[in-house]
Amino acid sequence: MSKLDIGSLEALCAIADHGGVTRAAARLALSQSAVSHKIKRLEASLGCALLDRTSSTSVFTREGEKLLIYGRRILALHDEALLSLTKQALHGKIRLGMTEDVTNAGLARILGRFMRLYPEVRVHTITGQSLRIEDQLEEGMLDIGVFQLFENRVQTSDTMLFKEPLFWIKSPDLQLDYKKPVPFLAFDDECFYREWAMDAKHHREVNLETILTCSSTSGILSGVSSGLGVALISKRHVRPEFEVINEPFPSPPTVATVVRSGGQCCSSSVAALRASIVDELGIDERSGQSRGRQ
Repeated sequence: MSKLDIGSLEALCAIADHGGVTRAAARLALSQSAVSHKIKRLEASLGCALLDRTSSTSVFTREGEKLLIYGRRILALHDEALLSLTKQALHGKIRLGMTEDVTNAGLARILGRFMRLYPEVRVHTITGQSLRIEDQLEEGMLDIGVFQLFENRVQTSDTMLFKEPLFWIKSPDLQLDYKKPVPFLAFDDECFYREWAMDAKHHREVNLETILTCSSTSGILSGVSSGLGVALISKRHVRPEFEVINEPFPSPPTVATVVRSGGQCCSSSVAALRASIVDELGIDERSGQSRGRQ
């Protein structure tokens, strides 16, 4: 029976994560020929093609896509096994704050893995709006925060995980009359989206009237789908059925998702959790894509 080589699986996943052999080679600090050789050796061992070298739409064959799923799982377990045998023993308690968006971005999976690796570390997690998390970090009530802020407010000590634009959206069924107040679906009072949207200096022809306040993204999206009003939403939540509005609405700034440690917190446990979050959710600067394994 053929055996799967860890190095070859790393090459396969790197091709998927970074968009081709060239970028994968740069990420792995290998030559293109070395990466190609790893894949060809894997193909010879399995007796099937993994890369579709004739198609311009898909990098992988059906067999390649199937192996990619298993490969990610194998590499995740491989890395976890190595870390569990070589890691520094950590103890203590970590207070983590994160937004609702981050809980849907894989942080629960990361926390589960971290707790298996460091069973003596207790992670107490709260969810809330970004402004509240930022305040709690400054007040020493949290050790780590994963939250959003406008890109121009990112601090030098923050680690940016990713950034994305904001969009004004509505249902195509909602007809707007700009001579009347525009119905606005807003997050709660602690949301900086809302603060920016309601700032009168941004608006010339649009007069917003908040008709719904909800702390849940799913609640806001449901309201938009029902044609209740317009909303300000990050790119990842813009569904195909929504209509993006440009003029006469003001162009929103870019939003960044960051990891920030509390000013007085420098423990090894906090550093280890922060590194785990950045490694899984951060963006590779060369490819612009997530580094994390799904």
